[in-house]
Amino acid sequence: MSAVLMLASVTAVAAPDQIVTSILTKNNCLACHAIDKKVVGPAYRAVGEKFKDEPNAKDLLVGKIKNGSAGTWGPVPMPPNPGISEEDARQVVEWILAGAPE
Repeated sequence: MSAVLMLASVTAVAAPDQIVTSILTKNNCLACHAIDKKVVGPAYRAVGEKFKDEPNAKDLLVGKIKNGSAGTWGPVPMPPNPGISEEDARQVVEWILAGAPE
């Protein structure tokens, strides 16, 4: 395999997580969430585990991201994030439901 093809393969694999990291950073999600530990809100992996078998998990979680949520993880509410686009929220949710891979 040529070096160019190998580089393209590595870039294709790395790109989704870089995109999600950019979305999380741009929307200040990392102020309250981390991949594998509770901060203010639950770890992304815990969210993925909790909702992985939920039939409408994608729509439910996109709604929680955009509109906020309360009571699912305790008394601290998640504020709404209306500035995140539907497409970005869906990418984040797909990443979460895939196990929030690093």
